[in-house]
Amino acid sequence: MANARRQGEIVTTALDLLGEKGADGVSLRAVAERMGVRLNTVSWHVKTKGRLLELMADAILARVSLEDLPPGPADRFRELLRRYRQALLGFRDGARVVAGTYAAEPNTLRTGEAIVSALLECGLDEREAAWTAWTAVYFTLGLTQEEQGAPASVGEVLDAAVTPAAHPALSRALGHLAGGTFEERFDFGLDLITRRSG
Repeated sequence: MANARRQGEIVTTALDLLGEKGADGVSLRAVAERMGVRLNTVSWHVKTKGRLLELMADAILARVSLEDLPPGPADRFRELLRRYRQALLGFRDGARVVAGTYAAEPNTLRTGEAIVSALLECGLDEREAAWTAWTAVYFTLGLTQEEQGAPASVGEVLDAAVTPAAHPALSRALGHLAGGTFEERFDFGLDLITRRSG
């Protein structure tokens, strides 16, 4: 119990550092310094930075509530992905932390179970449900990571780089590539995935 409590304190401290300094500012040494303990104390409880990131990712996904979900499986699937995205957005570089891990931890598995269960209820077979879940999670992680790291001037960068002669297709779609909000892009992508799974 004491070990679990200390591990929890380490993860909480790491998430605090994430909020202050971003993903690049999180290290075992930085956590030890913030806690006022030796580096080997932190290493004893979380072993490696990779393991620390897994525990942080699971703590981020603890924010995905499974309460009051829609009864219909397609609507439930969509709502779960919305909540997944909001959990990532709740932490600076949250998507970057989660995207870099494969945490077989309680909150991660709980969320995965709910997503796959909804897809199976939609009538997908096991392979389709598993791969649709991966598609939806990868899409959500990628878009959210882009959202959390995108410069405000991305439209100006594209305007300066894309020319009709060299990039005729991109030129035609340029207003849409840089236009719209991330929320609108997320809803559009989720519509495409749901259309295939529902």
